[in-house]
Amino acid sequence: MALKVYEIFYSLQGESSRIGLPTVFVRLTGCPMRCTYCDTEYAFSGGSNIEIVSILNQVQAFGTKYVTVTGGEPLAQKECLDLLKSLCDAGFNVSLETGGAMDIAPVDARVSVILDVKTPGSHEEKNMRWSNLDYIKAKDEVKFVLCGRADYDWAKQKISELNLSEKCPILLSPSFSELSATDLAKWVLEDQLPVRMQVQLHKILWGEKSGV
Repeated sequence: MALKVYEIFYSLQGESSRIGLPTVFVRLTGCPMRCTYCDTEYAFSGGSNIEIVSILNQVQAFGTKYVTVTGGEPLAQKECLDLLKSLCDAGFNVSLETGGAMDIAPVDARVSVILDVKTPGSHEEKNMRWSNLDYIKAKDEVKFVLCGRADYDWAKQKISELNLSEKCPILLSPSFSELSATDLAKWVLEDQLPVRMQVQLHKILWGEKSGV
């Protein structure tokens, strides 16, 4: 069983509660969404078909227990579910970065899901699968990438009306080129939001490019 893989690389996790941890990233090719702030457009196409057993061998060669399956949108390839299960069976601590439009119900329960809730500023809010929030576990995380104050106010409302902070940790992240991290930090403190405000460590260290 093979998947279309754009790249497999070793880096520091730049986001989520795992920030700073040495991690192997398996980036799958393809995504059905076109978010305004997308930083992985290069992964919309290209890559190579790689068998799951070969992916496992490449991941094991890096010698770390943390693995993140990302994209693109990894769940756009149905074989991703088998890859996630295989990684968990092999003893890895696995996280999945998903954009919210694909069903997460079939994802192996051992996987930590990082679910990106699409804001109005992303222009993909219409494709958000809200039923995914019914399957969020305490060890999962819900992320909002914010393009400005309007997105922040919208996210604040959603966090409240959906009781998201009772489900799992909440992440707020400024769109890299659109919203000042300092402004976002100020708003979070003023409103005493029960969230983790984050910046993208990998971009601070190495810039916006693949393989980091």
